[in-house]
Amino acid sequence: MSHNTLIDTPAKAFDTNEFDTYVMHTYGRFPIAMERGEGCHLWDTEGKEYLDFVAGIATCTLGHAHPALIKTVTQQIQKLHHVSNLYYIPQQGELAQWIVENSCADRVFFCNSGAEANEAAIKLIRKYAHTVLDFLEQPVILTAKGSFHGRTLATITATGQPKYQQDFAPLMPGFEYVPYNDIKAVEHAIADIDEGNRRVAAIMLEPLQGEGGVRPGDMDYFLRLRKICDENNILLVFDEVQVGVGRTGKLWGYENLGVEPDIFTSAKGLAGGIPIGAMMCKKFCDVFTPGTHASTFGGNPFACASALTVLHTIEKDHLLHNVQARGEQLRSKLRAIAQKDPTLFTDVRGWGLINGMEINEEMSVTAIDIVKAAMEEGLLLAPAGPKVLRFVPPLIVSEEEVNQAAAILEKAISKVCSATAC
Repeated sequence: MSHNTLIDTPAKAFDTNEFDTYVMHTYGRFPIAMERGEGCHLWDTEGKEYLDFVAGIATCTLGHAHPALIKTVTQQIQKLHHVSNLYYIPQQGELAQWIVENSCADRVFFCNSGAEANEAAIKLIRKYAHTVLDFLEQPVILTAKGSFHGRTLATITATGQPKYQQDFAPLMPGFEYVPYNDIKAVEHAIADIDEGNRRVAAIMLEPLQGEGGVRPGDMDYFLRLRKICDENNILLVFDEVQVGVGRTGKLWGYENLGVEPDIFTSAKGLAGGIPIGAMMCKKFCDVFTPGTHASTFGGNPFACASALTVLHTIEKDHLLHNVQARGEQLRSKLRAIAQKDPTLFTDVRGWGLINGMEINEEMSVTAIDIVKAAMEEGLLLAPAGPKVLRFVPPLIVSEEEVNQAAAILEKAISKVCSATAC
């Protein structure tokens, strides 16, 4: 059977009960299974079509089955997909060079996911604190309440949401939490911690909180934060796993805030759905040496070639302009929908193509209610907490598709309200 025949052969109807028998229940999955995709559209194993405004949770930068990515992964897998980092990898060097030339970073470490990238950042912070700042006491990393930094033991500790930490005690030491966008809280935390036998080594934040409800950072807050870090020898670290690689309408999320981080991380959209993670830093805090950190799969030829194709396509096709235009269009549509029922929706916010629509806390309707209704109508959305709808379509989304999504959303909301009298 040829490769094309395999692609064109319809899948059998998917038995979700059979699936649940063998796979650990780490996700509350919706009862559908996807078979194929093209652009901003997906088809399930029953043949139903969906407009995809989840994009693998802000990961499928170029959508599905993009010709440039198909060409790259086909050619690369035929040549070389993995070798050890014991050897130089040309694609890795080229990708690192592109990132450095198009960001504030001087050095790049490659891994396989956002959690791994954030773990690398945490290790770099601690090594810098001990070897450069001569911390004899415990280095502390400040993170924000409502943040999300990953699912490993260190990154759930860094995550300022107790629900992700439940039943995983003892958590990692060395983390404290402050409210997001609250500079006074940061100042008080630094003063309180430095009075004891601990010192603040870094402040680690998302430029826009994704899982915390699509909450953009405030520019004045981040400008003041940069100044505080400079005055106190504190590293400023940005988690750009969800907002990096053009998602906000700028290549990196920090460009929306008028500051440069000392360290920042990326993953999700970097290779358009091929697993990759990256931790970038300024030269002065690059304290890793051979043997202090590593990754078997990190920066392999296959992942790096894919990432280069994504980044070059963003450039060639001027996708940042599309993200800006479609983001403004989408927020305008969402605000118009919200204004029709101001008792149901309290806010529409976001940057570029990462946007949130907040549901009134006093209403019984939840984000999942609307997500399910939209799915039935052929639109895929994701929640960002119990009361926020998240819109993160591929960066190639068209004006027509944004209009279509808004129309389906209105229909889904009407359906939910008819059932719940919201």
